[in-house]
Amino acid sequence: MQPVLIGILAYLAVQFAIGVLVSRRIASESDYLLAGRRLGVALAAFSIFATWFGAETVVGAAGAIYSDGLSGGSADPFGYGLCLLVLGIVVAAPLWRRRYTTFGDLFRERYSPGVERLAVLLMVPTSVLWAAAQIRAFGQVVSASSDLTLSVAITAAAVFVIGYTVAGGLLADVITDFVQSIGVVVGLVILFVAVSAAHGGAADLVASIDAERLAPFSTAGATPLEIVEAWAVPVCGSLLAVELLSRILGCRSAATARNATLLGAGLYLTLGLIPVAIGLAGPELMPGLEEPEQLVALLAQEHLSTLLYVLFAGALISAILSTVDSCLLAAASLVSHNLVVPLKPTLTERQKVAAARVGVAAFGIAAYAIALYSEGIYELVATASAFGSAGIFVVGMFGLFSRVGGAASAYAALVAGVAVWAAGEYWLEWHTPYITAVAAALGAYLLAAPLARRQFLTERLPLS
Repeated sequence: MQPVLIGILAYLAVQFAIGVLVSRRIASESDYLLAGRRLGVALAAFSIFATWFGAETVVGAAGAIYSDGLSGGSADPFGYGLCLLVLGIVVAAPLWRRRYTTFGDLFRERYSPGVERLAVLLMVPTSVLWAAAQIRAFGQVVSASSDLTLSVAITAAAVFVIGYTVAGGLLADVITDFVQSIGVVVGLVILFVAVSAAHGGAADLVASIDAERLAPFSTAGATPLEIVEAWAVPVCGSLLAVELLSRILGCRSAATARNATLLGAGLYLTLGLIPVAIGLAGPELMPGLEEPEQLVALLAQEHLSTLLYVLFAGALISAILSTVDSCLLAAASLVSHNLVVPLKPTLTERQKVAAARVGVAAFGIAAYAIALYSEGIYELVATASAFGSAGIFVVGMFGLFSRVGGAASAYAALVAGVAVWAAGEYWLEWHTPYITAVAAALGAYLLAAPLARRQFLTERLPLS
């Protein structure tokens, strides 16, 4: 499919050129990590949408709903869409008003530098592993569209995405996210129109859906707690994702941050309904698939011409790129700003930018190695999505909205969250490890809270 490869290369050339051009405007750490805090509603909203709308939203959601009906979308798009709504309504404006450079700053300012370092160490692995999955997916698309082997395609994908992220920082990410969002919208709409037209139109396609597949909580044999678990992982586990929070911190005002997040949520849910519709109608469109996640790709191959398939492949690449560049920048910003800069407080702004760029390159290489040598990368990422996030959620929300608890509470919650989740997931094999970990982190935080009050009283009251 040589025309597809040519189209992909042209698309990538535009993305790389944007990164190089934007790099000329970077003069400070704030410029590189937060786009100079100049993001307006439109750019921030499309960037939030593009960052959240990964390839798994297109492929994975359609496959899950093909297998389980509407209840298969509890995570994607409905759970993650709800996460964005809660983020916009509850978190965006209060977080922006703190004027942090990274989310890691909250843990230092509210608790202690030690808590900051522990929180960073728990947040970084998720971003790196997720970037690895996206790089591998990018390589698979390029390999399928050319004569390149998978390893060569993954290498090319890594070099490209590391290059333009190192050059342009958040501003390059946001501008390319805008371009990538257009690619996602066009590609999905083209696919939906082509599939609908081939089956009598959208109305007939919707009418073909079995009513039993429309039940939102019909997971067979699931207990109420298991249903809560299915929704808690995408909502609570991703509410304080660094990739999203960096966009909020880069907005020009609190109102802009709130409105951009809500608009991004609306875009995400609206476009996410296309894979939902395809997944619901999937058994009628392609009955008996052994690999449901192949549904979207097979429909694209069957119904799209070469030119339209190029546009669709561009949409998938758009979804991948907008996620992987955000992950690399998120991991690098946490390590450079929250771990490296405190060790070298005399660094100039240019040196801080250089440290962040080195971080992007280093984490990009790490993600590339994982992508190249891991067979079960998506399973690793599913694990990383819950790893440490229970404690981060509890400590982060208390830090933003309450003065209860101090460093001891934060340490206890972070350790309890990751320890209970790991035990429940790998050793005890609980059905609800995540909500159990959240409960453990909350309990640990509250139990340790009196220590902070006792320390405060000891420091403030004179000894008699």
